[in-house]
Amino acid sequence: MKARVRVWDLPTRWFHWALVLSVIGLAITGNVGGLWIEWHYRLGQFVMSLLLFRLAWGVLGGHWSRFANFVRGPITIWRYWRGQTPPAVGHNPLGAWSVLLFLALLSTQVVTGLLSDDEIAFYGPWSALVSSDWVSWATNYHQNIGKFLLLILIAMHLLAMVFYAVVRHKNLVPAMVHGDKYLSPLTTASSDTTARRVLALVIWLLCAALVLWTTSLS
Repeated sequence: MKARVRVWDLPTRWFHWALVLSVIGLAITGNVGGLWIEWHYRLGQFVMSLLLFRLAWGVLGGHWSRFANFVRGPITIWRYWRGQTPPAVGHNPLGAWSVLLFLALLSTQVVTGLLSDDEIAFYGPWSALVSSDWVSWATNYHQNIGKFLLLILIAMHLLAMVFYAVVRHKNLVPAMVHGDKYLSPLTTASSDTTARRVLALVIWLLCAALVLWTTSLS
């Protein structure tokens, strides 16, 4: 007997889809360039606020959104790969580390963007705060290395979703839309009350204010 259990709270789902749309927008505006570079910068600021929010929500969020409840060590990952662990409720052990890698790569991409200078139409607000060598490295990483690494990770993420849908017959997308999965009634549910959602909004607004302040320091 299974029951409908809230796994992904609304703030986590909002973060996920807002990040997806923002990354698509960043890819488009970054490649088009020209006058669109201003929107590229604004989207970068928005993504930075999302990343800060997710770090905070990884501690304060719903049960299955907290890092402590889904990040596992290499032994658990190996056992999961061999089918020796129970099915994951939220992120599986491999997916958990892909989430952390996404956060790390996106954070690096945002920071290097703020430090970069294309010597044509844009210079990051933090580029005047570091040496020219740092600016040169950040610009190269942001325009070439980081973008390439993110494309690889996105491709692997999409392939993993196809693998789970076709081979394991588990569609991972619906739960990230409505937030629920059919699980044992004894499964711990993520709190998703109005008060929790208001808390998430306040946290994101504080993160956004912090981003606006730090990117205006120059």
